[in-house]
Amino acid sequence: MASTILVTGATGTIGTELVKALTNRGVTVRAGVHSIIKGDRLKHLNPDVQLVEIDYHNPETLAVALTGVERVFLLPPPTPDQVELARLLLAAARQAGIRQLVQLSAAGAGRDSQIEIDQRHREIEQLVAASGLPYAVLRPEGFMQNFVHQHCATIRDEGKFYLPLSDAQVAYIDVRDIAAAAATLLTTDPAAYAGQAYHLTGPAALTGQQVAEALSQATGQEVRYVPVSEDDARAAMQELPAERVDELLALYADYRAGHAATVSNEVQALTGHAPHTIQQFANDYKAQFQPEE
Repeated sequence: MASTILVTGATGTIGTELVKALTNRGVTVRAGVHSIIKGDRLKHLNPDVQLVEIDYHNPETLAVALTGVERVFLLPPPTPDQVELARLLLAAARQAGIRQLVQLSAAGAGRDSQIEIDQRHREIEQLVAASGLPYAVLRPEGFMQNFVHQHCATIRDEGKFYLPLSDAQVAYIDVRDIAAAAATLLTTDPAAYAGQAYHLTGPAALTGQQVAEALSQATGQEVRYVPVSEDDARAAMQELPAERVDELLALYADYRAGHAATVSNEVQALTGHAPHTIQQFANDYKAQFQPEE
């Protein structure tokens, strides 16, 4: 087991769960954050979490973050220059003598998706493979937690969520299972899975209607899935940056084409437990979907 593990992207949805999963295993975690103030909430997970500020364009901060670290969870910020940021971190990791990398990629990177964000992840995978460092790659499908981050307001206010998915099926995964898989890889012998890529999914491919049924059952209120057109979806996302809207619409088109419906058993294989069902997710997060009293 590594003496210290650096988790980049530590304040994000997956990074936060990974910090929690690793500290629960008694691992010393160094959380790479954009700002110490923003990362302070990680101390509430475990006061022993080490916070380190990372500026990818400042080699000195990368060297400090990697000092005394043996293993790294690689998740650079999802910005247009994400590939270059990964390149900078990999160069610093090689210089620091890192023993292992676990990269958080995307399912689309493994199926030759033409979506820009998937292409960026594929480029990073290629950089990781060429780095000479022992590595493994995680390629998760869409996150169940996105229903919290993107749709809880309309579910609370209207009892509805809107997506341009028609009746497409998606093998949504709970981010807690992604974190559990990453924690397993980061705390076992890298030689056992060197160079492997894992397609991570939930236990079933779900339509929007099935998600709505699970949320209805958990919250005790009717939740409806409303399929919408791409034009309506774009109009509803007008407050987001244009490039982010384009990425999301391309992702939804990928889902409608059936590319996200394949279910794998790799969460079970890596962690020894079945992935969370949509019913478990809905029960655990139901308070965030219920109207405020």
